[in-house]
Amino acid sequence: MDRDTMIDAPQRGQEAHGDGPGAHDHGQSVTASSERRIRFVFIFTAGYALVQAVGGWMSGSLALIADAGHMVSDAAALLLALIAYRIARRPADATRTYGFHRVRVLAALANGATLLLLVAWIAWEAVQRIKAPGEILAGPMLAVAAVGLLVNIAGAYILASGNSQDSNLRGAFLHVVGDLLGSVGAIAAAIGIMLTGWTLLDPILSVLVAGLVIRSAWTLVTDSIRVLLQAVPRGIDAVEIERGIAALPGIEAAGHFHAWTLSDDTIVATVHVSPKGATDSLSLPALVADWLKTRHSIEHVTVQVDRQVVSKELHNAKQK
Repeated sequence: MDRDTMIDAPQRGQEAHGDGPGAHDHGQSVTASSERRIRFVFIFTAGYALVQAVGGWMSGSLALIADAGHMVSDAAALLLALIAYRIARRPADATRTYGFHRVRVLAALANGATLLLLVAWIAWEAVQRIKAPGEILAGPMLAVAAVGLLVNIAGAYILASGNSQDSNLRGAFLHVVGDLLGSVGAIAAAIGIMLTGWTLLDPILSVLVAGLVIRSAWTLVTDSIRVLLQAVPRGIDAVEIERGIAALPGIEAAGHFHAWTLSDDTIVATVHVSPKGATDSLSLPALVADWLKTRHSIEHVTVQVDRQVVSKELHNAKQK
């Protein structure tokens, strides 16, 4: 038996969920609206990616080719998102009691990773173009980029008006925003080449556009990894929450608070508490669950009532 178990071994344990008997459900609804939005944008993106790739090849524009590659990557990511929604819709079973909703987190991680890989490819290709500039047909490049801008604006609007808490939808939106920036860069490069004849504008602007995508892609990747590693959600301080719970009426001490993100905006938490004096221990789970829901928007809570609980601060002090 490890040290934590020895310290916190319950003499009279009572476990209860804060949602009330028969109401505890970790499942999440996968909205048809989000799925429909991604399906529409997938069709637009896949169709235009082909047009842009042909236009980039004919005009010799790296900005267009890079943006076309970005859109192909986006189309694949959007397809992955659609598959993730279908899988996430499956109900929980005896083996996967939380359901399949974390498939959406995996899809978001894949989206961010493909963005980072695409940025690396654009940067490498731009360096090659700077070393050996080639001829660029600015007119066709401008026409194709302008159409791409309109397509990406429409796609971004469709996704932005959906559920902002859906990481899968947010990942798709970031992809489309990256495409939009790519179209802007291609338009700027085309106009600059038409006015100055300086073809280096094309690879230079391609690198600038790629740089704008890095931050969003990195945030998407790190947020997904935090969820998969079951890290404490952002904005939650475990020590402060233990102090707050310990200050509730009828509670002598609180400890071993754990919280993690199930998927997107759903937080799951567990905590141990000990009753003060003659307090009815059966009343404590509901008290703690209501406090966590009101103060920290944590709706899925498991409360273990023990005769004696060692707080995290006291436990750490003993370890030292």
